[in-house]
Amino acid sequence: MVRVLSISTLFPCPARPQFGIFVANQMKAVAREPAIDLTMINPIGLPPWPLSRREPYAALARTPARTEQDGLAVHHRFFRTIPRFGADSNPRRIAAAVLPEARRLHGQAPFDLVDAQFFFPDGPAAAIVARALGLPLSIKARGADIHYWGERPRARAQILAAAEQAAGMLAVSQALAADMAAMGMAADRITVHYTGLDHERFRPVERSEARAALPAIPADGPLLVTTGALIARKGQAQVIEALPRLPGARLALAGAGEDEARLRELAARLGVAERVHFLGVVRHDALAQLLAAADAMVLPSVSEGLANAWVEALACGTPLVISDSGGAREVVGDDSAGRIVARDPQAIAAAVAQLLADPPSRQAVAAHAARFSWERNAATLADHWRGLVG
Repeated sequence: MVRVLSISTLFPCPARPQFGIFVANQMKAVAREPAIDLTMINPIGLPPWPLSRREPYAALARTPARTEQDGLAVHHRFFRTIPRFGADSNPRRIAAAVLPEARRLHGQAPFDLVDAQFFFPDGPAAAIVARALGLPLSIKARGADIHYWGERPRARAQILAAAEQAAGMLAVSQALAADMAAMGMAADRITVHYTGLDHERFRPVERSEARAALPAIPADGPLLVTTGALIARKGQAQVIEALPRLPGARLALAGAGEDEARLRELAARLGVAERVHFLGVVRHDALAQLLAAADAMVLPSVSEGLANAWVEALACGTPLVISDSGGAREVVGDDSAGRIVARDPQAIAAAVAQLLADPPSRQAVAAHAARFSWERNAATLADHWRGLVG
């Protein structure tokens, strides 16, 4: 039996049931692996009073100390954070909040390994915990933790120090593994760990049937979907700017974030506001229907590791129009999977127009996602952990 303590700020809790759902799906799958005993600690950042009394922080503050998520025990611990200003120093505050619980659990039944599911801030925090407990460390990189935080000098120094301590590291794509090595991490300690997929939920269905089940979006015209937080680096603005070149097409934005007001203003200024639908955060169990209803999933991100949304869209038979970031070329093997384009409205519109004029078969698109599964993902992760302990 390998006993693993995994630390993940990116994890669902009662106040944020969709937050980090892909991490939860992975960890629930690996917890079912034979001879793996997994305990999760989910650090939750709360700002100082009186900001902590405002939403969404007030709801987060009501999170219980422990929840059970499909049989997986999750321990939630609060740490103090300063929104927008204190992020670079979050790892030490996370470690201070987590370490007492980690020591208590370790004393009851010793762990063999400390794991972090995001390179920053989780990685440096987990490194502190692993040192304190005298245990090996594993850290997973997912994209923004390398491409965004790795550009901030204080965060970068902590990332590299944690990487030096780690017995092994994971990357969600070959491209991300190469970027990690270019930062100075030991390439021989990095393993590519592709995401998983629920094939029962994400599968091709009749597009018109799926579209008819979306009452919030009129059924006329092609439908484009963009998923992810409404933040500048995800590129929703470029998709909205492409709409005037795509007469009749509608765009559904599945996500929430600080850019929403700016995006609404942009859509109004371009005269396409009636064709842009802000859906807010879409439940994961409803996302499959939305993707199946779409003619294309468009996501021109500045950077990605290997986006779960790419794989989920493909599994639904929906082709991609994505930027050449992260593992894009590892999922778009040919034109039947979609197009890789420049982050430019004209290029996005041209690629979408090609797919609308000559759409690939849904079965051909879905075939590109066949190699992804939570079972394979979990087995790879369990083998990685066993190798580090062994």
